[in-house]
Amino acid sequence: PRVAVVGSGPAGFYTAQHILKHHGGVRVDIYEKLPVPFGLVRFGVAPDHPEVKNVINAFTQTARSERCAYHGNVTVGRDVTVAELRRAYHAVVLSYGAEDNRVLGIPGENLSGVYSARAFVGWYNGLPENRDLKPDLSCETALILGHGNVALDIARILLSPLQLLRKTDITDGSLAALACSKVKRVWLVGRRGPLQVAFTIKELREMINLPGARPVLNPADFTGLENAVKDAPRPRKRLTELMIKTALEKPGEKTVEAQAAAPLEWELKFQRSPQEVLPTADGRRARGVRMALTRLEGSGDSAKAIPTGDVEELECGLVLSSIGYRSLPLDPAVPFDTQRGVIPNSSGRVEGVPGLYCSGWVKRGPTGVIITTMNDSFDTAQSVLEDLQVGVLDVSTSREGFGAVESILRSRGVRPVSFSDWEKIDAAEVARGKAAGKPREKIVDPQEMLRLIGH
Repeated sequence: PRVAVVGSGPAGFYTAQHILKHHGGVRVDIYEKLPVPFGLVRFGVAPDHPEVKNVINAFTQTARSERCAYHGNVTVGRDVTVAELRRAYHAVVLSYGAEDNRVLGIPGENLSGVYSARAFVGWYNGLPENRDLKPDLSCETALILGHGNVALDIARILLSPLQLLRKTDITDGSLAALACSKVKRVWLVGRRGPLQVAFTIKELREMINLPGARPVLNPADFTGLENAVKDAPRPRKRLTELMIKTALEKPGEKTVEAQAAAPLEWELKFQRSPQEVLPTADGRRARGVRMALTRLEGSGDSAKAIPTGDVEELECGLVLSSIGYRSLPLDPAVPFDTQRGVIPNSSGRVEGVPGLYCSGWVKRGPTGVIITTMNDSFDTAQSVLEDLQVGVLDVSTSREGFGAVESILRSRGVRPVSFSDWEKIDAAEVARGKAAGKPREKIVDPQEMLRLIGH
């Protein structure tokens, strides 16, 4: 049996890994639009979290298996259609993730100085499409809309001491920009309250312990919360207790001195919903955000933020919107729920299209960490294996797989990048990094990647 996987991030690799492990005869081809693999592990995980990137070692083992092949620099939906893939393979799994971001839908969000978290993270992580972002870091206050781990990542990168960042694989260009940054204060603003934040305790603890930056949590936001979390699930309880402790605890003398000396600060602000990004006098740049103050209806994760009618203006020169990623339809031949931003499916089987599957964020929406995606991908892979076993997928007719796709690509002037090509790019990045005392220096221009491998 021949299986095509579209997308080489965690969802694609975990799907391929599980299918190869549990079926001794399957051949899997992984297609990726960029020359380089690993998706959000390379372009999403924060540069100062190298341990999270260790999954790349397992993915590399999968890609090197003699029954697996990687084909980068191939955009499915443009260079080859899903229908063409379905003719060449017994099964096709779409794992192409979420390549867009949710928009705020408020006036002023297109002003200069307003960026999506996705673009900002892509910029400091070397995602080719964001390499020319040039965010203006000349203001003192940055405002991040959202209370998830990505919002904390961005705050941490903005406030981290440069000597910490210099030892990471953050891109050279963003390091230079951060070295000139005037940002002293970061506000992390959410529509709901402390009990609804989406970040995890590990990220919060890292933020609280960030050298040279002082946490600011308003005690009034946390009074009486101890009782509210008594029966909450343990992760939520521990997370809330850490926020309460940080907000209410009188710091010891040493801490007081350290914090007084801390030139930078970050603050969690709650129950504020953005209404408008306010322009400077010339109408060009952001100078602040008008917030609707909210009250909560309901409790726990399902609590809704309802505007009270009161508003507040927060002055800032940099606005980062971290309200979620969004998947896009890939090909008119694939059903797509534009409301939810997912491919309609049941256990990864695409509704109404036998032999077509999906895994990862395009299957369930852009939530969760790498382990969530792993379990989700194993679930889809299991569906493929079951369908092979019971004969839903007809393997009696042989399919040509990459052979058929290769001639289509050649006729369209597309040259795929192999995994050994990627290993040359990888070696070049590691060598450049070594010269600068970093784990790697990412190449951010796809043309330069292709030149390097003689394409």
